[in-house]
Amino acid sequence: MLSEQVYAHLRDAILSGRHSPGEALKPQDLATGHGVSLAVVREALVRLVGDGLADRLPNRGFAVPAVTDRRWQEVAEARRTVEPLVLRLSLERGDLAWETRVRAAHHRLARTPAFTSGEDRHYSAEWAEAHRIFHRTLLEGCGNPVLLDTFDRMWTASELARRWSAHRSPGRDHLAEHALLEQTALARDADAAAEALTRHLTLTTTALTGGEPPE
Repeated sequence: MLSEQVYAHLRDAILSGRHSPGEALKPQDLATGHGVSLAVVREALVRLVGDGLADRLPNRGFAVPAVTDRRWQEVAEARRTVEPLVLRLSLERGDLAWETRVRAAHHRLARTPAFTSGEDRHYSAEWAEAHRIFHRTLLEGCGNPVLLDTFDRMWTASELARRWSAHRSPGRDHLAEHALLEQTALARDADAAAEALTRHLTLTTTALTGGEPPE
């Protein structure tokens, strides 16, 4: 389907930085560039708006969200509030099968190269998916589909900010952060796991805003 192909191409271009923050996404230019109708491009752009990867402007145009958009702070605040609480429930309720899934998800994440090669360095699609699965698996022990649906929505809403933050903190030790999350979760140390997750989420926001991480 043409709209699906255009959507996938634009999504990848935005996430990889080929369309920069705040850049206008002009439907007519995109339609010409992709050799498709204006209707096909508009359908793809509306989907991107729903994903939080594009903004619909007052004059009915579209643009990549700006780095300074307040939404990133709001989503980050929501995640730091909700996810550590869900993680505590997961540690309390998760069974042996959950522990096995957490260990497997972390192993996959740790063994997947985070960045693409070449000058256009950005998160690989394989790592991005392994990253999502690891974080979701940590929370799945809670057994509450409503809370997990909330996580899914927040994850999608924060994906673009997460990609941008990677370019602003190239020396960040993701391996150590994720290893600590796995260790504290499987040790059922709720306080340590919640603290590790909160700091992990805070470092992402700090990298985006250019501030200093908390002590």
